[in-house]
Amino acid sequence: MSLIAIIGAGPIGGAVAHKLAARSRVRRIRLIDPSGTVAEGKALDILQSGPVESFDVSVTGADSLHAAAGADVVVVADSAAGDGEHSGDGALSLVRRLLGAGVTAPLVFAGASQRDVMKRTIAELHVPPMRAIGAAPMALESALRALCAVIADSSGVEVSLSVVGVPPKHTVIAWEEATVSGQPLTSVIGAHDIAALSARVSGLWPPGPYALGSATARIVEALCDGSRRRYSCFVDSGRGRIVAMPVELGRGGVLRVIEPALTRLERTTLENALET
Repeated sequence: MSLIAIIGAGPIGGAVAHKLAARSRVRRIRLIDPSGTVAEGKALDILQSGPVESFDVSVTGADSLHAAAGADVVVVADSAAGDGEHSGDGALSLVRRLLGAGVTAPLVFAGASQRDVMKRTIAELHVPPMRAIGAAPMALESALRALCAVIADSSGVEVSLSVVGVPPKHTVIAWEEATVSGQPLTSVIGAHDIAALSARVSGLWPPGPYALGSATARIVEALCDGSRRRYSCFVDSGRGRIVAMPVELGRGGVLRVIEPALTRLERTTLENALET
């Protein structure tokens, strides 16, 4: 029975909990926030939606980080107090306390502004790089897939592409290996449309709470059960830098970072991103 601990009962944390519960791939979800009454109330609200959405998953609230001990995956989300995503020194302190409470599970950073926290978690708290994953690039990828589908008169589910680099300024989309319904995307969408989509990336960042929650839920499931799917995630590039890359995930964390097929220009942009 997988236990998922979500740190923060704000909009992102609540979206992660709801999405995980509705998909019924995990059995226990624990929302943890210093405002325990908010966490408990949101957990109860999700539980009460279960009969409507036909799921039966245990969702509880707690106010202590010690409630994360024994979790299979820990999600670092956002505060219920309205302070936004856990970031900066406060987030690093939170991760330090989680480690002190005995947490050894993979850490999934659900927010779009948590790259620096990931970097410091690895460098200063010595968490193995394979155990630190950022979900936001997958949410951005989803937005781009939806826009591509509109142009191609298709479904976003049928679009496959990878987002790499450092959004929003140094985002690289691997257009050459992207597909729509199994066909090369570049044969379905014109070069001018691809250029227009690339220009819109900065406006798609940061993704909203529900997109972040949905992306995080899929990543959490892969970390619990394994998956043959590739995910666009923030990970350690191997040079102490946190960048978006396609990865394979399994129990315990990142199994493999995959080098995407890029044009010379896309490769140059990615190399510039690695220097940020």
